[in-house]
Amino acid sequence: MTSAMTCPVIMDDAYIPFSEQNLSRLSHFHNLRFFDFCLLSRLLDFVTPYIQEQVNIGSGPPGSKIRWFRSSSDESRYINTVTFDAKEGSPTLVMVHGYAASQGFFFRNFDALASRFKVIAIDQLGWGGSSRPDFTCKSTEETEAWFIDSFEEWRKSKNLSNFILLGHSFGGYVAAKYALKHPEHVQHLVLVGSAGFSAESDAKSEWLTKFRATWKGALLNHLWESNFTPQKLIRGLGPWGPGLVNRYTSARFGAHSVGTVLTDEESRLLTDYVYHTLAAKASGELCLKYIFSFGAFARKPLLQSASEWKVPTTFIYGMNDWMNYQGAMEARKHMKVPCEIIRVPQGGHFVFIDNPAGFHSAVMYACRKYISQDSSHQELIPDGFQLV
Repeated sequence: MTSAMTCPVIMDDAYIPFSEQNLSRLSHFHNLRFFDFCLLSRLLDFVTPYIQEQVNIGSGPPGSKIRWFRSSSDESRYINTVTFDAKEGSPTLVMVHGYAASQGFFFRNFDALASRFKVIAIDQLGWGGSSRPDFTCKSTEETEAWFIDSFEEWRKSKNLSNFILLGHSFGGYVAAKYALKHPEHVQHLVLVGSAGFSAESDAKSEWLTKFRATWKGALLNHLWESNFTPQKLIRGLGPWGPGLVNRYTSARFGAHSVGTVLTDEESRLLTDYVYHTLAAKASGELCLKYIFSFGAFARKPLLQSASEWKVPTTFIYGMNDWMNYQGAMEARKHMKVPCEIIRVPQGGHFVFIDNPAGFHSAVMYACRKYISQDSSHQELIPDGFQLV
């Protein structure tokens, strides 16, 4: 393992250390988006050594007529991956980001989790520093396959099995769908503020019907069905885009944070990181209207598949998460596998940023049977947490 401070890169089997001299060699590779995470990690001074690589997932799923997906190019695609050093025998924890995010959103968590796990974080296909094929999916089924199958090809390339899979928000939806299709590879599922459990037909969506009847609701619904994404707005604003992102990150993780606010340096770095990942070529973001209807209601809710769950699962929610944990409680009634629901204080939808220490405790508790080296040692749920 190479020190994080040298920011090692593996690409096409060539080791390329980060340096000013190498920037020109990489100028055609995602317009240097590949180094966004590297820059963030160097400046935030990670302690744990890590390796970053572009994992080749081929041009499409074997036997599929869809080539990521109907792209005119048969070039290979890559999943941006960072792997942190770990003690021998540590369980593997794979972390999957949510919508309009990327692996760097877990920057406050890598060092702490790497003390107990072999942590691997990815950028999903079409986001962050991963390949961004033209998004030509035309249905919910195709869109789910885009993410599930690309993740499975990544797993094969990394030769992984029997790992703990953690997904946040939309990443939780993808992780759950993957575990439903490939349960043999997933040891435990950790869903953090997971999206996708509520359907528009739920009684609680009555407010949405009323809102749609207003001109504002009709306009927003039209934009949603037209696949107008937040990223399109950022791109459309041109030089004013970074300012808008800065206002969002400063408010969400600063003035309006329910937990530990970002430092000025963290805020600046996160703003730059978020802007560059949002402003890049549209790809995975265009999944939005196929996975969710207006109001973030799943078109194929996970609740409908709860009885088919084969992997033990832990749900983690911030106490102030706008994503309702009631959906997880309803799903648990139909599950035939062990299931826990943990609510973490001083945390919102990004509980791992708002309250990193609390989030780490929740993950350790969820995975206590895999990380305890001493059978007499038991991870305890901290005071203030809720097991529901």
